[in-house]
Amino acid sequence: VQLQASGGGLVQAGDTLILTCAASGRIISIGAMNWYRQRPGQSRELVATVYQNDKTLYDHAVKDRFTISRDHAKNAASLRMNDLKPEDTAVYYCNFESVLSLVTMTANDYWGQGTLVTVSS
Repeated sequence: VQLQASGGGLVQAGDTLILTCAASGRIISIGAMNWYRQRPGQSRELVATVYQNDKTLYDHAVKDRFTISRDHAKNAASLRMNDLKPEDTAVYYCNFESVLSLVTMTANDYWGQGTLVTVSS
């Protein structure tokens, strides 16, 4: 199982970006899907979560600006980021929990490689 994240880039304040993360491999099921970010000089922090039942949770700093969603058929998650601010500049990582592999019949957590989002003022 591998996660591939994409969609980062350089944008101006107020712009919108959409990050996507797709899991490849023979997968039976996936638990929660998360987006984390690591801002310069800071530790990694949880930004948003979407559960198997599509319930979502957000960090207070992004609530009302970011929207997380999942595509169950494609084993993918997206993070739509509206009204971006310079303080949103970070490397964004996707994390899928309890990914049940058809090959190993075990459930593990996986991380994507990170995608850089830079917001200029």
